[in-house]
This record gives sequence, C-alpha cells and structure tokens, in this order.
Amino acid sequence: MESAIAPHLRCPRSRERRIAEDYQPPFPAWTARGNTGSSQVVMGYFGVQWRGTAQAEKAGAVLDTLVARLGEREAARNIERAVFVDGAGWDNKVAIGYWPDPTAYQYWWQQHQAWWADPARECEEIGLYREIYLPRSTHFETLFSASDRLEGIGVMLGERSVEPIQEHGYWGGMRDRLPASQTENLVSSGTRRIMVETARRRRVISHEGVALIRSGQDWSDVQGEELTLYLERIEPTLNAGMDFLRDEGQSVGCYFNRYMQVSTANSGKPSRSFGMSAWRDLAAMENWAEHHPTHKAIFGDFLQVAHALQGRLDLRLFHEVAVLQAEAQILEYISCHDQTGMLNGAV
Repeated sequence: MESAIAPHLRCPRSRERRIAEDYQPPFPAWTARGNTGSSQVVMGYFGVQWRGTAQAEKAGAVLDTLVARLGEREAARNIERAVFVDGAGWDNKVAIGYWPDPTAYQYWWQQHQAWWADPARECEEIGLYREIYLPRSTHFETLFSASDRLEGIGVMLGERSVEPIQEHGYWGGMRDRLPASQTENLVSSGTRRIMVETARRRRVISHEGVALIRSGQDWSDVQGEELTLYLERIEPTLNAGMDFLRDEGQSVGCYFNRYMQVSTANSGKPSRSFGMSAWRDLAAMENWAEHHPTHKAIFGDFLQVAHALQGRLDLRLFHEVAVLQAEAQILEYISCHDQTGMLNGAV
C-alpha cells in the first residue's frame, strides 16, 4: 500500500490527514500517475446544445467537426464523447479532450481559435460552449476501483500507482489525496462575473478555489445478479442524486451538474456514465457527499449491493477531482441559454 500523493509531490504536512498512519482501507483502489513531467494538465469540454429535432443533425455535425479538430496537430491525448439533457430540457453533446500540459493545448488552440472566433458560429441556431480547466498537478487527484482500466485523465497520464493507495474509503479521503492539502486549506474566494463580448458570446470570469469533479461508473463487464442490482437499485438512486444537483444544486454550493452517458459513436464503449459538476469549493462538495440525503442514499445502496455480493463486484468506479485557480478556468458560451454551465446562477 502506498500514498495517493506521488513521491515527488510529498512534503512535510502542516495540515493533518483524517486517518491514522496505520489506517487500512476496506477495499483496494488505485490512482493515476503522470508520465508527462508537467506541473499542469488541461481538461477541455467542448459542447453543442439544441432544443427540438430540427437542429439535431446540425448539432451532430458541429460536434463531429470539434472531435475531428481535437485529433489534429498537438491533438488531445484522450478524446471522448458524451450526451446529456440539461435542466432546461436542451439536448447536449460534448467532446472531451485532455492535454499533458498548457503548451500543447495552446499550440492546438492557435490552430483552431479562428474557427471558434468566426462570427458564423453565432448564426448556427445552436448553442456552443468551451470549458477549459488547467489544474496544477498539486491540485488534482484521481481514484479507480480497478487496476487494469483507466478512464478520463488517467488515459492521458498513462500510468497508475504500483500498489493500492491508503487514502480512500472514508469521508475526507478526496481532500487527503490532493497534494496541495498537505499545506493548504483549499478555500474559495471571490465571485463569478460575466463578460458580454457580443450579443451572443459571453465569458464567465470565475474565482479562486472552484472544485471540479468527474465521477463515473462502467458496468460493461457486469452480468447476472450484479447487473440486475445495478440497474434496479444503484442507477435509479444515482440518477435521483444527479437530478437534485442539476435542479437544486445551488442550494448546496453546486454551480452546475451534468449526468452524462458516454456516447457509443465512433466505436465508443457502451455502458458507461459519469456525473460532472463544478462547486463553489471543495468543502461544499465534501459536505454534500458526507451529509446530504441524496448522496447518503447513493452510498448506502452501493454498500448494500456490495454486501449482498460479498464484495465481488465487476462494476468499475472512478473519479477525477481538481481545485482550480481563477486563471485556470476558460469559460465561453455562444448562443447558450442562461442555465448552461458556469452561466447558471450568475446571469
């Protein structure tokens, strides 16, 4: 067993973990390890949104264009597609790309920013958005329930911890896995504000300490009794929790939440989903996870299923969490409704 914090990021602690040195987690888990040599990575979400069937084909074509561009010249190391319906009832398709460092992303962006800036993007009768996050290596962490399959940023990083990690299976583990938590309290400061660039283009200027999470599940290998329990017990409870954060999340510090299904387009693997949300700060996310009835129900159903199956689960779980500086968030929305992403609650 090893620490979730990579050796080169460990330092003397001025803030203690919530566990004792001899803590033994109830089950094994692993974390992704970077082989990029970079102190900062890039997560990019590029979305299209529309309402009604008339614009569906156009939206799909625009997303295809975005995916193709993500694969060109200093291409994203991992590219995924996902779909969801947002709280305003609009359909959304998203292309997600990960880069190993800001230099690679900036080189890629220089090749494609003219397309994004073209006024024609404002006349396509669909919404477009890009949400780019650049977390420092000290300010993001990952967790995987299985050692043989990485997801999301883990695919881009390419490696995992050799041994299972210690900091998981208890409330507060998410914070303890962040290298910055050794010396920082990771609080937020400031507020969001909107910059109107044209009649249809808006940028959100965010604040310090925003917490971002992508938390997913892969049931592609699940069969028999476990599949029945997942579809009839776990997934409905998970869906209810995701709906709460989508519709009422601001009451608990969640700026937006998207419950997304990984697309099977272009040979995408089925039976995968994830929630992706942004929070005022890490403490708000932790408070919901530990205390709110919607998450307690999710956690409780999972434990009951795990107990019923005596811990032998083929369900794979993962997440990636980042705490972001204000300048590490690029948030731009074209012809999008007011509840989109970080516009939600700021308009």
